[in-house]
Amino acid sequence: MSERTYTESFKVAADQLFDAVTRLIHEGNVRRIIIKQDGHSVVEFPMTVGVVGVVFAPVLAAAGALAAVLTECTIEVERVASDDKSNVA
Repeated sequence: MSERTYTESFKVAADQLFDAVTRLIHEGNVRRIIIKQDGHSVVEFPMTVGVVGVVFAPVLAAAGALAAVLTECTIEVERVASDDKSNVA
């Protein structure tokens, strides 16, 4: 089984930032979340595999604080995808 990493990005309004980060954390295949404004990285959160939810509390608190000061931002998400062919029916 091999893994590949890819990046995707999307724009969100400040009032959607907290919900978007929360959703991404729960997806499980996210390796890193980068929040940018005007092309500049504001904050970067590495997601470690196997870390319990309590560790994510500071990430969510930071996302909430950023939402209070940002108007619109871009979220870049680095994901891991498995190239495992054994799951193909």
